[in-house]
Amino acid sequence: MMTNLFSIFDPSTNLFNLSLNWISTIIGLMFIPYSFWLIPNRYFIFWNFILNNLHKEFKMLLGKNSNGSTFIFISMFTFILFNNFLGLFPYIFTSTSHLTMSLSISLPLWLSFMFYGWLNNTQHMFIHMIPQGTPTILMPFMVLIETISNIIRPGTLAVRLTANMIAGHLLMTLLSGTGNSLSTYMIILLVIIQILLLILESAVAVIQSYVIAILSTLYSSEVN
Repeated sequence: MMTNLFSIFDPSTNLFNLSLNWISTIIGLMFIPYSFWLIPNRYFIFWNFILNNLHKEFKMLLGKNSNGSTFIFISMFTFILFNNFLGLFPYIFTSTSHLTMSLSISLPLWLSFMFYGWLNNTQHMFIHMIPQGTPTILMPFMVLIETISNIIRPGTLAVRLTANMIAGHLLMTLLSGTGNSLSTYMIILLVIIQILLLILESAVAVIQSYVIAILSTLYSSEVN
């Protein structure tokens, strides 16, 4: 019996006194290598099509001076996507539902943007603090607002991913917990609802990884 609703997100559960839940983060690597050693199949062609489209879109956002930077964001998109999808399988720990994981992705990336921008494009970063056409009297307030919004960016990226992963899983857990007290017809309805929620969560897994990658690309384009 579940003692706590959030126990499904508890990384401290163990097997033979070994905390193995975080190993789920690297399970995604098992799905990748075989496509590089076999004759290109439909899976490989489809995945290559997605990566090419992402590369074109990120390159357009970053501008002409991308210099291979798109591969950083494509790799991040792939990593988050695999972890989001793996969390939909039974008994596999959802690592992206923890701020430990999501902050480890967003914070170093944001810090690298800030260090690069302030060291190499200091004047541009100061100009970016005040939108064009701002009245002189409002300039101090705009600098304060822009500074705060810039500082909370890694937190918003991390919380957005974590909250969306937790919300769907909690809803599915709550609904599945009512199955014991339902009639046969209601259980059939519950299964249909759970399948629809699973499809929705699959879409959320893709959308959230895409949103994180796009926002990171936009933040990167602002420091150039």
